[in-house]
Amino acid sequence: MIPCRTGRQGFSISIMYGFKISVMKNMKIMVGVLLLILAGCSSSRITSSWSQADTAPKKYNKILVLGLIRDQDRSICEYMEKHFAEDLKGLGYNAVSAQAQFGPKAFENMCEKDAVDKIRSNGADAVITIVLLDKSKEQYYVPAQRQVYPRSVYYRRFGGYYTTVWERIYTPGYYVTDTRYFWESNLYDMNTRDLVYSVQTESFDPNSSESLGHEYGKLIVENMVKKNVLAKQ
Repeated sequence: MIPCRTGRQGFSISIMYGFKISVMKNMKIMVGVLLLILAGCSSSRITSSWSQADTAPKKYNKILVLGLIRDQDRSICEYMEKHFAEDLKGLGYNAVSAQAQFGPKAFENMCEKDAVDKIRSNGADAVITIVLLDKSKEQYYVPAQRQVYPRSVYYRRFGGYYTTVWERIYTPGYYVTDTRYFWESNLYDMNTRDLVYSVQTESFDPNSSESLGHEYGKLIVENMVKKNVLAKQ
């Protein structure tokens, strides 16, 4: 039942309503500022990384970016390889996406020897892998937005108090689903087949596959430069 609003109760509620409009305007401004801040934040972070001791940046003739990702996430793989290769090119390296070079299923069910031969015959002397280790979804309940008013606004009169509490109780909330990605990338020297660099990362609810690929490539390439694995050519 929706409560009636008459007499002094109506006056009390009108004051509360005016205060509510003011609060809503301020909240809209705050939300706008927060969205601008979040727009500049990355959804990915490095959880651990490793590189060979006393590593010096090496000039590779061609680096192949190879995504090892399940078919249902193939669109993600395409963006990840593409942006990673572009970030490596930004350092001056000759880098190519495996999907662009060979197609989406070129290495499917291929033994190690055949995969190595295929890569080396294409002129690549280094491979950086992108592996989706795990992907999880988490759903949680978000209660309805609850306005906070000074007690003098709605506690003073029963009508104001009753209406405010009624709105809190009967306004429904909603469910939100967040997605987490757990990644690993390894850089191999194809002349020696040795592991040169390894990194593990976590991505939390990215805006899109495009933004995820952009964030990931930039993050890993910057870390490889920091660890003296690669350098501006």
